[in-house]
Amino acid sequence: MSTIAWTEDHSQYTAVWHSENGAPAPRLVTTADDRLSADHAYRRIRAGEALLWQGDYNNGRQLLQALGRRADRKPAKKPATGDLGALYEHERIKRRTRAGILGSLLIRLGPGYDLDLRRAPDVAAACTAAYGPADAERVVTFTELLGVVSAYRWQQQGVDVPALGARVYPGYGVFSPTRSEYVDLVADAPLDPEIRTAFDLGTGTGVLAALLASRGVPEIVATDINPRALRCAKDNAERLGFGRMIAVTGPALYPPGRADLVVCNPPWLPGVPTSDLERGVYDQDQSMLTEFARDLRAHLTPHGEGWLVLSDLAELLGLRPADHIPRLLDDSGLYVLGKLTTRPRHPRATDRDDPLAAARTAETTTLWRLRAR
Repeated sequence: MSTIAWTEDHSQYTAVWHSENGAPAPRLVTTADDRLSADHAYRRIRAGEALLWQGDYNNGRQLLQALGRRADRKPAKKPATGDLGALYEHERIKRRTRAGILGSLLIRLGPGYDLDLRRAPDVAAACTAAYGPADAERVVTFTELLGVVSAYRWQQQGVDVPALGARVYPGYGVFSPTRSEYVDLVADAPLDPEIRTAFDLGTGTGVLAALLASRGVPEIVATDINPRALRCAKDNAERLGFGRMIAVTGPALYPPGRADLVVCNPPWLPGVPTSDLERGVYDQDQSMLTEFARDLRAHLTPHGEGWLVLSDLAELLGLRPADHIPRLLDDSGLYVLGKLTTRPRHPRATDRDDPLAAARTAETTTLWRLRAR
């Protein structure tokens, strides 16, 4: 557990430093309040300071927005070519730089997750849901706290899943099923009525496990590497009345034994995740995809089937060769029984202002039906 230190009124203070993305505690921390202009704050941050906010809570949020606008004024130089892969890396660098600037505005949480700021909301329930019981005073980035509060609202209201005819409730740090096309593919794929057992690998909220249960699969094991996802999936299974049908376990990708159906919706982009939430987006070294394919034969019953649900965005961005998936499946002793393909319907798929619009408008999502040779 790392600590953060700062000076205030000629006195030295320390607190626990908490960062969901594993960022080290800032070395130079100074206090800031409503008297600080956005321009001055931006210059101080660019000079290496982190600012511990002690002003009005809502003014702190406005300062964050102002810092974001200033960060956007000086974007990194765009690639000279039309290479989508280079453009994607350029956008990641821009986002990382912007996040670093915004992440330099800090906020202190008291021992009971109280905020000693004017007009501050009660964040105790949201912080307890995300971090667990309060044990000490801690400092987090303002942006992280806003994420905790936003996630708690989603956790309370849930996300409607039309294919399931119900809502699921994503916990903090668990990827939310806001993109419905991969869920719809699993809902529409032919399901042999003789299937009695299924594995849902990388279950997240447990939405696909719940969907399989709703389609009549009586025994499902859902796995995940993320402890928060395991708790979230178990909670959703119980909420939906599938607690006796769905067992949740981890952190191994595959549980022991074999199943009639193995479903896997791995992160769609190769890359290094920097938080639990990004584990749902980036598959480091494509390890999850590779392990799924490599070990599928050993976990299928004799006439079992594997369902791989994956977008081709990585191929369109040049992050994965176009023949990578077919070669991986062939090398793993698998053959393709059939495919179902759909186009994304999320807002970014039709956003012409998105720098990656050329890739997003061409993107498709495919469910690969696989069997062992």
